[in-house]
Amino acid sequence: MYRILTLNNISSLGLDRLPQDSYRVSDKEAEPDGILLRSFKMHDMEIPGSLKAVGRAGAGVNNIPVDKLSGLGIPVFNAPGANANAVKELVVAGLLLACRNLCDAWDYTRKLNGDNEELAKAVEAGKKRFAGFELPGKIMGVVGLGAIGRSVANICIELGMDVVGYDPMLTVEGAWQLSSTVERAETVDMLLSKSDFITFHVPLTDGTRNMINDDNIHQMKASATVMNFAREGVVDDKAVCTAINNGVINAYVTDFPNNITKGCKGVVALPHLGASTREAEDNCAVMVATQVRDFLENGNIRNSVNFPTVNLPRGSPHRLIVANANVPNMLGQISTAMADANLNIHDMINQSRGDMAYTVVDTDSPIPKSTWERVRAIDGVMMARVL
Repeated sequence: MYRILTLNNISSLGLDRLPQDSYRVSDKEAEPDGILLRSFKMHDMEIPGSLKAVGRAGAGVNNIPVDKLSGLGIPVFNAPGANANAVKELVVAGLLLACRNLCDAWDYTRKLNGDNEELAKAVEAGKKRFAGFELPGKIMGVVGLGAIGRSVANICIELGMDVVGYDPMLTVEGAWQLSSTVERAETVDMLLSKSDFITFHVPLTDGTRNMINDDNIHQMKASATVMNFAREGVVDDKAVCTAINNGVINAYVTDFPNNITKGCKGVVALPHLGASTREAEDNCAVMVATQVRDFLENGNIRNSVNFPTVNLPRGSPHRLIVANANVPNMLGQISTAMADANLNIHDMINQSRGDMAYTVVDTDSPIPKSTWERVRAIDGVMMARVL
């Protein structure tokens, strides 16, 4: 029986992927094999010794101590792309809010007083204050061309906009899913200077923190609108608010309000609505529950942020999985342990990702406990488990 600890409410559609005859799911499991969560902050949490996998029902993993879990040989799974449509639709909403001044216009109308005739006069008198502009021909700059960024770029083209994209890590597979009309920017600064709108779809790392800041914000058009539906910290909020107040840029739409932005003129701050749709929550939960189950039962890894992708169909009921430091002779030591136990290797795969390596071995006969313990004792092995 596998035990799963939920640290947030997880969609029932996702939990249905964990059969009740072999999984026990609860928010009170003391010794879980797996953890499923959304926004719960795990950094101050004591990691249970029983833990084998963590699944984040979403894309970002800033609330998870990934490095610590890597050192324990625990993969962290996420659900990239499962909420792409939800975020894409909110970006389109943000575009319309900004270019048509809808929030200020709505606020103006709500505060009107008088009878219908007086109201009509006030509407006609005030509407010029909120005149906006249309999107066709405007340039959208997209920073980060993963599943969400590609989706945003493609819908903006359908809206008649031109798109400039920046992503030094864009894969060939990702490029195939991107409209051929997207112009490539060599640097973020090049993108900023061209764009009427800039939207960010990157994780928060040391390399993406404050991608718009005091040093580069002056390269933008005075009519530019900044949009952040990625992560708080990707944009320097203070720099953007100062730039709006000084007439350097036009507006800022963010999904991460704080005391700097919530009272700033020209800012539309939303309460982190990016993935807050029933469909996105269901999609994320289904994807991450499926991935955690496949790892616990078969050792396969897909959409892990700290382990390499490995998918080895079961060719035998006897399987050993090993996570270890990516250093020379690790595979040789694992194979030697197998040979000394007279185990015939039916199939085997080894993949690495940075400092991490991961091996799956299928054998024709049961793997003795002594062999598994010998592999686990190898210097540099973080995790070894027989499935």
